[in-house]
Amino acid sequence: MKIVSIVDPIEKLDPTHDTSIALMESAQARGHELWITQADQLSVVDGKAWALLERVSLNPVERVDERWIAADPWYEIKPDRLYPLEQMDALFMRTDPPVTIPYLYATYILDYIDPTKTLTMNSPRGLRAANEKMYALQFTNVIPETIVSQTKSVIRDFVERKGAGVLKPLGGKAGEGILFLQPNDSNLNSLIEISTKNGKEPVMVQTYLPEARQGDKRIILLNGEPIGAVNRVPSGTEFRGNMAVGGKAVKTAITDRERQICTEVAPKLREDGLYFVGLDVIGGYLTEVNVTSPTGLREIDKYQPDGYRLGDKVIEWVENYVSKLK
Repeated sequence: MKIVSIVDPIEKLDPTHDTSIALMESAQARGHELWITQADQLSVVDGKAWALLERVSLNPVERVDERWIAADPWYEIKPDRLYPLEQMDALFMRTDPPVTIPYLYATYILDYIDPTKTLTMNSPRGLRAANEKMYALQFTNVIPETIVSQTKSVIRDFVERKGAGVLKPLGGKAGEGILFLQPNDSNLNSLIEISTKNGKEPVMVQTYLPEARQGDKRIILLNGEPIGAVNRVPSGTEFRGNMAVGGKAVKTAITDRERQICTEVAPKLREDGLYFVGLDVIGGYLTEVNVTSPTGLREIDKYQPDGYRLGDKVIEWVENYVSKLK
């Protein structure tokens, strides 16, 4: 197969952590051609989606004592060429959040790929539909009590009623801008004003779950089925478990309650073409649905038998899907 990944600049990616690279390594190991591009290299020509593509080859990372070690250099690329994306068998849209206006424009361009010829994961329509914070709100049976508002009095009332809350910007990533709110905090009004840009932008506020101290679990779903998980435990005085802010990745298992959550969300994910997804779960509650560039494969693989790669399972699924298009 020919597989193209839309990623951030490759020189800025960390091969020992980045899930996009883990997926590409698995594809390369299974004999597939790797191509990369960026969201700002997409075009529509004669009613079809095109992109400036670079052929890339990877020197895979190696695991040493539960650490990933990258070669130097860890990738090689060839000069770019303009290709119709329908000549590719599969495309991974893996640009990191935030979901900006240019990001949305990129998904509109991807709409001009014929889905009977090329698998796009995740679906551009699904990416537009699934704000990673808001999307979870439709699964009321499995989420903590949550509000979305830009009104200070509404947010204050919620925090006072619940005793504490966690505020999240709707477009944030990697824990950026997440705040722990308490009603007796003399800065509460200011925190709300700053986060909502003085009432001009809504934010999400969820009931604080004390179980967050034991970790924020990332569960990877492939076509709605859970295939692996890692727990991210806060470090020091930090209340966020995100690895980007110092959370420690810890080996874990998927509980019966968490499988129930996966079963709850799976039909909607499949309906929206969201095939590769990361659920965030705290204390048995779904808190976020990550669809733009879910991460966690390297951290999951680190605790598996040597040679195991979760990406192999993803690429095998892609192979089977693409074979049905032929």
